[in-house]
Amino acid sequence: MEIFGSLQSLGIEWGTGVMFILLLLLLLTGMPLAYVTLMVALIFALGWFGPTVVPLITSNIFSFVSSFVFVSVPMFVLMAAILDRSGIARDLFDAMKIVGGKLRGGVAIQTIFVAVILAAMSGIIGGEVVLLGLVALPQMLRLGYDKHLAIGVVCAGGALGTMVPPSIVLIIYGLTANVSIGDLFTSAFVPGLMLAGFYVTYILVRSYMNPDIAPIPTEEDDTSLAEKLKLLKGLILPLCVVVAVLGSIYGGVASVTEASAVGVFGVILSTIVRGEFSLEMLKGAALQSLRTVGMIVWIGIGASALVGVFNLMGGINFVSSLITGISDNPLVVLLFMMLILFILGMFLDWVGIALLTMPIFVPVVVSLGYDPVWFGVLFAMNMQVSFLSPPFGPAAFYLKSVAPPDISLGTIFRSLLPFICLQILAVAVLIAFPGITGR
Repeated sequence: MEIFGSLQSLGIEWGTGVMFILLLLLLLTGMPLAYVTLMVALIFALGWFGPTVVPLITSNIFSFVSSFVFVSVPMFVLMAAILDRSGIARDLFDAMKIVGGKLRGGVAIQTIFVAVILAAMSGIIGGEVVLLGLVALPQMLRLGYDKHLAIGVVCAGGALGTMVPPSIVLIIYGLTANVSIGDLFTSAFVPGLMLAGFYVTYILVRSYMNPDIAPIPTEEDDTSLAEKLKLLKGLILPLCVVVAVLGSIYGGVASVTEASAVGVFGVILSTIVRGEFSLEMLKGAALQSLRTVGMIVWIGIGASALVGVFNLMGGINFVSSLITGISDNPLVVLLFMMLILFILGMFLDWVGIALLTMPIFVPVVVSLGYDPVWFGVLFAMNMQVSFLSPPFGPAAFYLKSVAPPDISLGTIFRSLLPFICLQILAVAVLIAFPGITGR
């Protein structure tokens, strides 16, 4: 232990700096975040306190992974995985063609509507971006839409799963901040629709200012009334699932965990009704869910260990005092925290950001007199930006995996800039008018 004995002699100020630098250096090696946080937590646990502190770290990890609400995460991930393998998204898009009609920018607008419905079914963004990239992007490019507008709509629309309940981001925040997930869902619903409304308004303004970027389809619509009614049937099953999931939560019939099971049952039933269900499909969806949830759990374990050690060191109190010492004005402190989240979002996964920063930020927010539920919605809106912002915006990489070869990653990131500005505007509106969340 003499090897590590010098760590405690650094003091909390230098110890925090060394911990941050060590995290950064290990992340630059390409090592997964979960392993980095675990390694740093172990080094500082042994170096600062010795082996006796290890049981305290494991108890901190156990309290995170054993939370009953955490069961809802694999359920919602499974919903998204089944949706990914079904034709529900394609039928949704075809049904929304009728709504879009001859409206300029109509295909882009219907893509946003489909994205909202898909977000309300699963709350996962990866599958949404890929689905819209396979279904909506080729359609917009075929009709002569500006590729930058089409790319931005697909990525920004696909990322709406962060805001629209049942959002996994809100569930993880609720677990970390120890606030009601039902309250988070209720408060995030209107802001999520507001952001979608910003996208639709932007599409309409751009389309009518420059008609060339969103041409109205010239081909005749020879779809009969019977065929249109058949297409509209594609809306019935998804909307039933949305009503079952969100209705059971908002109506007080089921908890978030129970509603997630209702959602999985609804999606499986939908695939049976559509004749798409098979054991092979269910097996593939289950394996995909295990991979995704395994990643979230491991990041959670690493982050819980690191935060536990940092808390024992007195680091959380130290960082909290640093943040609150920025200014006597609570708004300035809040904006500073938003800036930190924005910068972290450019480099880290949202799960890691939530689990590493919320134990520090939420007590500060409460001490400033702000509502932690409102702050949770604000955090989710900030994470919207992280999904699109370079250099590691995951939505861009998801789309690149299914986009035509001539669309480069640089083109995708350039296309996302206007939508990033709209997301920042949404954050500003939420700060200026907190009543939008109903809090």
